[in-house]
Amino acid sequence: MPHEATDDTELIRRMARGETHALRELYARHARLVYGLAWRILLDNEAAEEICQDVFLRAWEKADTYRSEKAQVRTWLARIARNRAIDHLRRRGSHEARARDVWEEMRNAAASAHPDPAAPVEASQLRERVSHAILSLPPEQREALSRAFFQGETHQQIATATGEPLGTVKSRIRAAMLRLRELLKDDGDER
Repeated sequence: MPHEATDDTELIRRMARGETHALRELYARHARLVYGLAWRILLDNEAAEEICQDVFLRAWEKADTYRSEKAQVRTWLARIARNRAIDHLRRRGSHEARARDVWEEMRNAAASAHPDPAAPVEASQLRERVSHAILSLPPEQREALSRAFFQGETHQQIATATGEPLGTVKSRIRAAMLRLRELLKDDGDER
């Protein structure tokens, strides 16, 4: 292994020995992943930053418990982030309520950008239908769908970040898309 490209497992070993520069390097490599995962779950920049810091503090404190045969470092960090973010949601309250707030902000921003008076109404109705349909999905499907379509992650990246099998990720996305199609088709037919 080239010495300038220390692998993540070696960084964890060095952290377990108390080498703070190893923590800095691990943070530089994976902070975006950890922050992004926390943000997608929480939809809150400040809370995602807090979770990100907490994840790396926990990794520092628990570096000696990491087992490379059980998971890659990236997967280990993602699981910690996911668990911390879910704990945060439970303490904070309903994720769905926050998601509705975000959709409302998006609706308001889009409505002010359209010069045609009918366009904002139609766009708002469509966003409302899509928002309700997405919020009706189970959380694991919603997360997989969000990562794939709103964050542009590949199925493999989602599987790695969440620690879920690739087939599970693909199944969740497919099930979410089929459910959305069904919900939006039925909703549109009622008009």
